[in-house]
Amino acid sequence: MNFKSTYTQLIKSEAERLGFMSCGISKAEFLEEEAPRLEKWLNKNMNGEMRYMENHFDKRLDPTKLVEGSKSVISLLLNYFPSETQQDKNAPKISKYAYGRDYHFVIKDKLKHLLHFIQEEIGEVSGRAFVDSAPVLDKAWAARSGLGWIGKNSNLLTQQVGSFYFIAELIVDLDLEYDTPVTDHCGSCTACIDACPTEAITEPYVVDGSKCISYFTIELKDSIPTEFSGKFDDWMFGCDICQDVCPWNRFSKAHSEPLFNPHPDLLSMSRKDWEEITEDIFRELFRKSAVKRTKYEGLKRNIEFLKGK
Repeated sequence: MNFKSTYTQLIKSEAERLGFMSCGISKAEFLEEEAPRLEKWLNKNMNGEMRYMENHFDKRLDPTKLVEGSKSVISLLLNYFPSETQQDKNAPKISKYAYGRDYHFVIKDKLKHLLHFIQEEIGEVSGRAFVDSAPVLDKAWAARSGLGWIGKNSNLLTQQVGSFYFIAELIVDLDLEYDTPVTDHCGSCTACIDACPTEAITEPYVVDGSKCISYFTIELKDSIPTEFSGKFDDWMFGCDICQDVCPWNRFSKAHSEPLFNPHPDLLSMSRKDWEEITEDIFRELFRKSAVKRTKYEGLKRNIEFLKGK
Protein backbone atom coordinates (compact mmCIF):
# COMPACT_ATOMS: atom_id res chain seq x y z
CA MET A 1 0.00 0.00 0.00
CA ASN A 2 1.27 3.44 -0.94
CA PHE A 3 0.87 5.39 2.30
CA LYS A 4 2.27 8.59 0.78
CA SER A 5 -0.46 8.64 -1.84
CA THR A 6 -3.19 7.76 0.66
CA TYR A 7 -2.09 10.43 3.15
CA THR A 8 -1.79 13.04 0.40
CA GLN A 9 -5.36 12.38 -0.81
CA LEU A 10 -6.67 12.43 2.77
CA ILE A 11 -5.07 15.82 3.43
CA LYS A 12 -6.28 17.33 0.15
CA SER A 13 -9.87 16.23 0.62
CA GLU A 14 -9.95 17.54 4.21
CA ALA A 15 -8.51 20.87 3.00
CA GLU A 16 -11.37 21.07 0.51
CA ARG A 17 -13.91 20.23 3.19
CA LEU A 18 -12.52 23.07 5.34
CA GLY A 19 -13.23 25.50 2.50
CA PHE A 20 -9.79 25.92 0.98
CA MET A 21 -9.84 26.64 -2.73
CA SER A 22 -6.86 24.41 -3.45
CA CYS A 23 -4.05 22.52 -1.80
CA GLY A 24 -0.60 21.69 -3.19
CA ILE A 25 2.39 20.00 -1.59
CA SER A 26 6.12 20.41 -2.09
CA LYS A 27 9.29 19.02 -0.54
CA ALA A 28 10.62 21.04 2.41
CA GLU A 29 14.07 22.10 1.21
CA PHE A 30 16.25 25.15 0.61
CA LEU A 31 14.76 27.60 -1.93
CA GLU A 32 17.77 27.85 -4.19
CA GLU A 33 16.27 30.06 -6.90
CA GLU A 34 14.71 32.52 -4.49
CA ALA A 35 17.86 33.13 -2.40
CA PRO A 36 19.71 35.47 -4.82
CA ARG A 37 16.44 37.18 -5.77
CA LEU A 38 15.57 37.98 -2.15
CA GLU A 39 19.10 39.14 -1.42
CA LYS A 40 19.10 41.50 -4.42
CA TRP A 41 15.67 42.87 -3.48
CA LEU A 42 16.82 43.59 0.09
CA ASN A 43 20.11 45.13 -1.08
CA LYS A 44 18.13 47.60 -3.19
CA ASN A 45 16.09 48.57 -0.08
CA MET A 46 12.88 47.61 -1.82
CA ASN A 47 11.49 46.62 1.57
CA GLY A 48 11.44 50.29 2.67
CA GLU A 49 10.65 50.53 6.38
CA MET A 50 9.67 46.84 6.50
CA ARG A 51 12.86 45.94 8.34
CA TYR A 52 11.40 42.63 9.47
CA MET A 53 11.98 41.40 5.90
CA GLU A 54 15.72 41.46 6.64
CA ASN A 55 15.40 39.20 9.68
CA HIS A 56 15.72 35.41 9.61
CA PHE A 57 17.11 35.35 6.06
CA ASP A 58 18.12 31.68 6.35
CA LYS A 59 14.76 30.63 7.84
CA ARG A 60 12.92 32.42 5.05
CA LEU A 61 14.67 30.21 2.53
CA ASP A 62 14.85 26.92 4.40
CA PRO A 63 11.76 25.49 6.14
CA THR A 64 13.84 22.82 7.89
CA LYS A 65 15.40 25.66 9.91
CA LEU A 66 11.93 26.85 10.83
CA VAL A 67 10.36 23.50 11.67
CA GLU A 68 12.81 20.86 12.80
CA GLY A 69 12.68 17.64 10.83
CA SER A 70 10.19 19.03 8.34
CA LYS A 71 9.70 17.09 5.11
CA SER A 72 6.70 18.66 3.39
CA VAL A 73 5.22 22.11 2.84
CA ILE A 74 1.45 21.95 2.40
CA SER A 75 0.33 25.15 0.63
CA LEU A 76 -3.29 26.26 0.74
CA LEU A 77 -5.31 28.95 -1.00
CA LEU A 78 -8.43 30.57 0.46
CA ASN A 79 -10.62 32.73 -1.76
CA TYR A 80 -11.62 36.22 -0.57
CA PHE A 81 -13.09 37.74 -3.74
CA PRO A 82 -16.25 39.62 -2.64
CA SER A 83 -19.64 39.45 -4.34
CA GLU A 84 -20.07 43.22 -3.91
CA THR A 85 -17.64 46.13 -3.67
CA GLN A 86 -17.90 49.70 -2.32
CA GLN A 87 -20.86 51.52 -3.83
CA ASP A 88 -19.69 55.15 -3.97
CA LYS A 89 -17.25 55.36 -6.87
CA ASN A 90 -15.76 58.54 -5.35
CA ALA A 91 -15.24 57.12 -1.85
CA PRO A 92 -11.74 56.27 -0.58
CA LYS A 93 -11.12 52.57 -1.26
CA ILE A 94 -10.21 49.58 0.89
CA SER A 95 -8.45 46.54 -0.52
CA LYS A 96 -10.94 43.70 -0.95
CA TYR A 97 -8.99 41.34 1.31
CA ALA A 98 -9.76 43.60 4.28
CA TYR A 99 -13.54 43.83 3.88
CA GLY A 100 -14.35 41.19 6.49
CA ARG A 101 -12.79 39.44 9.48
CA ASP A 102 -9.00 39.53 9.75
CA TYR A 103 -7.82 36.62 7.62
CA HIS A 104 -5.04 35.66 10.06
CA PHE A 105 -7.62 34.40 12.57
CA VAL A 106 -9.94 32.80 10.02
CA ILE A 107 -7.17 30.82 8.32
CA LYS A 108 -5.29 29.96 11.53
CA ASP A 109 -8.44 28.21 12.79
CA LYS A 110 -8.76 26.18 9.59
CA LEU A 111 -5.07 25.23 9.68
CA LYS A 112 -5.36 24.07 13.29
CA HIS A 113 -8.28 21.86 12.24
CA LEU A 114 -6.26 20.46 9.36
CA LEU A 115 -3.23 19.69 11.53
CA HIS A 116 -5.44 18.10 14.15
CA PHE A 117 -7.10 16.00 11.42
CA ILE A 118 -3.67 14.84 10.15
CA GLN A 119 -2.64 13.83 13.67
CA GLU A 120 -5.93 12.01 14.29
CA GLU A 121 -5.95 10.15 10.98
CA ILE A 122 -2.25 9.51 10.37
CA GLY A 123 -0.69 9.48 13.81
CA GLU A 124 2.18 11.34 15.39
CA VAL A 125 2.92 14.17 12.98
CA SER A 126 4.40 17.40 14.17
CA GLY A 127 4.20 20.64 12.26
CA ARG A 128 3.41 24.33 12.34
CA ALA A 129 0.82 26.53 10.69
CA PHE A 130 1.80 29.77 8.97
CA VAL A 131 -0.39 32.63 7.80
CA ASP A 132 1.70 35.47 6.51
CA SER A 133 3.09 36.05 10.00
CA ALA A 134 6.45 34.24 9.99
CA PRO A 135 9.49 34.23 7.72
CA VAL A 136 7.95 31.99 5.05
CA LEU A 137 7.99 32.83 1.33
CA ASP A 138 4.32 31.95 0.79
CA LYS A 139 4.15 32.65 -2.93
CA ALA A 140 7.33 30.70 -3.71
CA TRP A 141 5.99 27.63 -1.90
CA ALA A 142 2.56 27.90 -3.52
CA ALA A 143 4.22 28.13 -6.95
CA ARG A 144 6.42 25.11 -6.19
CA SER A 145 3.31 23.22 -5.16
CA GLY A 146 1.70 23.82 -8.53
CA LEU A 147 -0.99 26.20 -7.27
CA GLY A 148 -0.13 28.93 -9.77
CA TRP A 149 2.78 30.96 -11.12
CA ILE A 150 4.22 34.21 -9.80
CA GLY A 151 3.08 36.95 -12.16
CA LYS A 152 4.66 40.19 -13.31
CA ASN A 153 2.95 41.98 -10.37
CA SER A 154 4.69 39.43 -8.07
CA ASN A 155 1.35 37.91 -7.01
CA LEU A 156 0.52 34.26 -7.39
CA LEU A 157 -1.75 33.83 -10.42
CA THR A 158 -3.95 30.89 -11.34
CA GLN A 159 -5.60 30.35 -14.72
CA GLN A 160 -8.87 29.12 -13.21
CA VAL A 161 -9.39 31.76 -10.50
CA GLY A 162 -6.98 34.68 -10.88
CA SER A 163 -5.31 35.98 -7.70
CA PHE A 164 -7.83 37.17 -5.10
CA TYR A 165 -6.97 34.57 -2.45
CA PHE A 166 -4.86 34.20 0.67
CA ILE A 167 -1.92 31.80 0.86
CA ALA A 168 -1.08 29.76 3.97
CA GLU A 169 1.06 26.74 4.87
CA LEU A 170 1.39 23.78 7.13
CA ILE A 171 5.00 22.63 7.41
CA VAL A 172 5.07 19.03 8.64
CA ASP A 173 7.54 16.21 9.30
CA LEU A 174 5.63 13.81 7.06
CA ASP A 175 6.67 12.47 3.65
CA LEU A 176 3.97 13.09 1.06
CA GLU A 177 3.52 13.07 -2.71
CA TYR A 178 4.78 16.30 -4.23
CA ASP A 179 3.13 18.39 -6.91
CA THR A 180 4.96 20.00 -9.81
CA PRO A 181 5.04 23.71 -10.72
CA VAL A 182 2.82 25.07 -13.51
CA THR A 183 4.03 27.21 -16.42
CA ASP A 184 3.92 31.01 -16.54
CA HIS A 185 0.93 32.41 -18.44
CA CYS A 186 1.62 36.15 -18.29
CA GLY A 187 2.91 36.11 -21.88
CA SER A 188 3.55 39.57 -23.31
CA CYS A 189 0.85 41.19 -21.12
CA THR A 190 1.98 44.29 -19.20
CA ALA A 191 -1.42 45.40 -17.84
CA CYS A 192 -0.26 45.48 -14.20
CA ILE A 193 2.97 47.35 -15.00
CA ASP A 194 1.13 49.95 -17.09
CA ALA A 195 -1.63 50.48 -14.53
CA CYS A 196 0.45 50.99 -11.36
CA PRO A 197 0.15 54.73 -10.57
CA THR A 198 3.31 54.86 -8.43
CA GLU A 199 5.40 52.76 -10.85
CA ALA A 200 6.10 50.25 -8.10
CA ILE A 201 6.51 47.38 -10.59
CA THR A 202 9.98 48.47 -11.65
CA GLU A 203 10.43 45.60 -14.11
CA PRO A 204 8.44 42.44 -14.86
CA TYR A 205 8.29 40.24 -11.72
CA VAL A 206 9.94 42.87 -9.48
CA VAL A 207 7.90 45.10 -7.16
CA ASP A 208 9.61 47.87 -5.23
CA GLY A 209 7.75 47.49 -1.95
CA SER A 210 8.78 50.98 -0.85
CA LYS A 211 6.77 52.52 -3.75
CA CYS A 212 3.66 50.38 -3.40
CA ILE A 213 0.38 52.05 -2.32
CA SER A 214 -0.26 49.15 0.09
CA TYR A 215 3.08 49.86 1.73
CA PHE A 216 2.35 53.58 2.13
CA THR A 217 -1.17 53.08 3.49
CA ILE A 218 -0.44 50.17 5.85
CA GLU A 219 3.25 49.67 6.65
CA LEU A 220 4.65 53.21 6.61
CA LYS A 221 4.30 54.86 9.98
CA ASP A 222 5.75 58.29 9.01
CA SER A 223 4.00 60.77 6.77
CA ILE A 224 3.52 59.77 3.14
CA PRO A 225 6.06 61.47 0.81
CA THR A 226 4.44 64.42 -0.98
CA GLU A 227 5.88 63.33 -4.34
CA PHE A 228 3.17 60.65 -4.41
CA SER A 229 0.34 63.13 -3.93
CA GLY A 230 -2.44 62.58 -6.45
CA LYS A 231 -1.10 59.13 -7.39
CA PHE A 232 -3.10 56.95 -5.02
CA ASP A 233 -6.26 56.63 -7.13
CA ASP A 234 -8.28 57.03 -3.89
CA TRP A 235 -6.87 53.96 -2.10
CA MET A 236 -6.88 54.51 1.68
CA PHE A 237 -6.02 50.98 2.82
CA GLY A 238 -4.08 48.65 0.58
CA CYS A 239 -4.45 48.65 -3.20
CA ASP A 240 -5.90 46.21 -5.74
CA ILE A 241 -4.99 47.94 -9.00
CA CYS A 242 -2.47 45.36 -10.27
CA GLN A 243 -4.98 42.60 -9.51
CA ASP A 244 -8.05 44.41 -10.84
CA VAL A 245 -6.43 44.92 -14.26
CA CYS A 246 -5.01 41.37 -14.50
CA PRO A 247 -6.88 39.49 -17.27
CA TRP A 248 -6.82 36.27 -15.22
CA ASN A 249 -9.05 37.90 -12.60
CA ARG A 250 -11.94 37.81 -15.04
CA PHE A 251 -12.30 34.28 -13.67
CA SER A 252 -12.58 35.30 -10.00
CA LYS A 253 -15.69 33.93 -8.31
CA ALA A 254 -17.25 35.21 -5.08
CA HIS A 255 -16.04 33.51 -1.89
CA SER A 256 -18.35 31.48 0.33
CA GLU A 257 -16.75 32.31 3.71
CA PRO A 258 -19.31 34.20 5.86
CA LEU A 259 -16.53 35.62 8.05
CA PHE A 260 -15.15 37.53 5.04
CA ASN A 261 -18.42 39.40 4.52
CA PRO A 262 -18.06 43.12 5.34
CA HIS A 263 -19.77 45.02 8.14
CA PRO A 264 -23.25 45.92 6.80
CA ASP A 265 -22.40 49.67 6.68
CA LEU A 266 -18.97 49.39 5.08
CA LEU A 267 -19.88 49.21 1.39
CA SER A 268 -22.46 52.00 1.50
CA MET A 269 -20.24 54.68 3.06
CA SER A 270 -19.82 57.80 0.94
CA ARG A 271 -16.73 59.93 0.50
CA LYS A 272 -18.18 62.38 3.02
CA ASP A 273 -18.78 59.55 5.55
CA TRP A 274 -15.14 58.51 5.29
CA GLU A 275 -13.82 62.04 5.57
CA GLU A 276 -15.87 62.54 8.75
CA ILE A 277 -15.21 59.12 10.29
CA THR A 278 -14.96 59.15 14.08
CA GLU A 279 -12.94 56.82 16.24
CA ASP A 280 -16.14 55.14 17.44
CA ILE A 281 -17.30 54.37 13.90
CA PHE A 282 -13.80 53.15 13.02
CA ARG A 283 -13.94 50.76 15.99
CA GLU A 284 -17.40 49.54 15.10
CA LEU A 285 -16.59 48.97 11.40
CA PHE A 286 -13.21 47.35 11.90
CA ARG A 287 -13.53 45.58 15.24
CA LYS A 288 -12.12 42.29 13.95
CA SER A 289 -10.65 43.52 10.69
CA ALA A 290 -7.13 43.72 9.26
CA VAL A 291 -7.73 47.50 8.88
CA LYS A 292 -7.04 47.80 12.60
CA ARG A 293 -3.35 47.60 11.66
CA THR A 294 -3.32 51.23 10.53
CA LYS A 295 -5.19 52.36 13.66
CA TYR A 296 -7.67 55.23 13.48
CA GLU A 297 -4.93 57.87 13.17
CA GLY A 298 -3.31 56.00 10.28
CA LEU A 299 -6.55 55.73 8.33
CA LYS A 300 -7.26 59.43 8.97
CA ARG A 301 -3.75 60.26 7.69
CA ASN A 302 -4.43 58.28 4.51
CA ILE A 303 -7.81 59.94 3.93
CA GLU A 304 -6.28 63.40 4.45
CA PHE A 305 -3.50 62.51 2.01
CA LEU A 306 -6.12 61.62 -0.63
CA LYS A 307 -7.64 65.08 -0.18
CA GLY A 308 -4.33 66.51 -1.32
CA LYS A 309 -3.40 67.97 2.07
